[in-house]
Amino acid sequence: MLRFAGYACVGAIGTLVQYLVLVTLVSVHMLGLVAASCVGAVAGALVNYYFNYRFTFRSTQPHRKTASRFFTAAAASLGLNGALMFALAHWTHMAWLPAQCITTGCVLVLTYTSNAIWTFRIRQT
Repeated sequence: MLRFAGYACVGAIGTLVQYLVLVTLVSVHMLGLVAASCVGAVAGALVNYYFNYRFTFRSTQPHRKTASRFFTAAAASLGLNGALMFALAHWTHMAWLPAQCITTGCVLVLTYTSNAIWTFRIRQT
């Protein structure tokens, strides 16, 4: 539970980046809601990788291994993010900010699980 709490705190930084990108892109009408959310998610993932590698999981694995795994998991979470945002905004007509908050919670569970058991897994010797 302690590692999950640390992951969530680090994730808050990435989430802040994602929301800043999302709000900016939507506010200036540069991208549609789902695309802006996905661009923000990519920006947040870059931030999350660095902080999770260094602090949450204190990985000593080479970046070529952890980065490829992390961004594979991030691609899956990006798909979930886009699908949920589309469904909540277009099918339920939910306002975009609450939709993104719900989506963020769902994505958090997926990314923590995949990163804890696969990306940054520590082998016991």
